[in-house]
Amino acid sequence: MTSGHPHETARDLMSPGAECIGAHETLDRAAEIMRNSSVGSLPVCGPDERVKGIITDRDIVIKCIAAGHDPSKVTAGELAGGLVFVTPDTSVDEALTKMEENQIKRLPVLEGDRIVGMISESDLARHLPDAQLAEFMHHVYARG
Repeated sequence: MTSGHPHETARDLMSPGAECIGAHETLDRAAEIMRNSSVGSLPVCGPDERVKGIITDRDIVIKCIAAGHDPSKVTAGELAGGLVFVTPDTSVDEALTKMEENQIKRLPVLEGDRIVGMISESDLARHLPDAQLAEFMHHVYARG
């Protein structure tokens, strides 16, 4: 587990605002949004705008294309993985621990059921001291 600055919160780390893709939208549309927004993941929202899960570029490649499915026919909702998230007031240490325990590189920040931001590796690189970043990377990437 990493140890950070207990006075910093997820709000301090996150990139604010994250574009949701509707659960009914297809994966080719999701890939298009990712490309246009230069992101590797999207929160998946239901018609009520509440976050239902998250999909990554890797999910699209591995779970759809490599599995022989057509990304123009599979919806984001069908592929959305389990939702691991934090609130804006979650401590940096807690956020890092969640990412490490779940071996994830992107963490949605939710207020209620609504997305307010996303914490990514690039956010961590901008805000964490080098030693803490290296320890995080070791925990997330070193597991087999």
